[in-house]
Parts: sequence; C-alpha cells; structure tokens
Amino acid sequence: MSRILLVALCLVLAGCGAPKGPPRNLDNACALAAERPKYMRAMKRTERRWNVPVHVQMAMIHQESKFDGRARTPHRYALGIIPMGRLSSAYGYAQAIDGTWDDYKRATGKRRAKRTDIADATDFMGWYMNETRRRLNIPLGDARNQYLAYHEGHGGYARGSYRRKSWLLTVADRVDRRADMYKQQLKSCRRW
Repeated sequence: MSRILLVALCLVLAGCGAPKGPPRNLDNACALAAERPKYMRAMKRTERRWNVPVHVQMAMIHQESKFDGRARTPHRYALGIIPMGRLSSAYGYAQAIDGTWDDYKRATGKRRAKRTDIADATDFMGWYMNETRRRLNIPLGDARNQYLAYHEGHGGYARGSYRRKSWLLTVADRVDRRADMYKQQLKSCRRW
C-alpha cells in the first residue's frame, strides 16, 4: 500500500514541474523559444506542413491568447451582475470557436485535436490560414490581413466588415508589427 502512495506522490510532484500559464517574456522570440522549445517545434512543424511562417504564427497566437492555452473569452452579464455565459466559444492558444474547430478536425482527420495543445493549435492556424489564402487570396506571410480574416471569418472579411471597426484595424496593425519584430528576432536566435 505504501508503494502505491509513493508512486501517486511522485506522479503529483512530476506534474508540478510542467509549465503553468504563458511564457514570461512575450516580447522576445528568442527568450520564448528558449523557455518553451515545444512551442517552437510545433510552429516549425506547422511551417513545414502549411508554409505559414513561424513569426506570423507567433504574432497571431500572441494576439489571440498571449500564449496561454487556457485563455477564454470573458463572461457576459445581464444587468451587469447576472452571468450569461461567455462571449463566444473561443478558447485555447488559437481562440478557435467550436464550429471552426470542428471544421478543422473534419478536414484534417484530427478527431482528437485539442485547442489547449500548442501543436494542435498551430496546426489549426496553418490550416485556417491556408483556407484564407485559397478563398481570399491573402498571402501566408501577410500577418495583417491574415489576422483580419481570422478575426472576422472568411465571409466577414470578404464583405469588408473590418473596415467599419477602427479598433480592429489598430489591432491588425499591431499584429503586423509584432510579426515583423518576431521575424527580426528569430534571425538572431542561435537555434531557430
């Protein structure tokens, strides 16, 4: 019986060493890569499979979740106090909504994919951005317009819904600048 308790204690303690929450330095691609090499491996795999540059993936994930796999949209409240559920079903690194995530799983055959798994989230982004390129002819390296299409959906982007949202255009410009920053930083990283 004491061996079972010892094994259980070891398993609990082993789980304590896993990273909790987002990386510490989100403004430095090299520091992020050093702290979370698993993230970089996932993004490099996505780059090889879907041709989406790592720096574009990083900028999108930063904007969507700040690299927090547990990120969720805020709750809605009626009368300011009565909880009414979340603003949307989006969650995880990529902040994918239920319907689009289901489309991804069907299209790729990845039935067990999880939005809280960085490899699945980056693969999703690669798939989605390729759909964006196919449907809307937006290059994979165009972080600004890829983000606008990601946020508004393919139909919303095609209708130009983002043009009436100055706040969203500001965010898209910020994503584009961050992608450029990450691109320059990644050139100087020893390993990436």
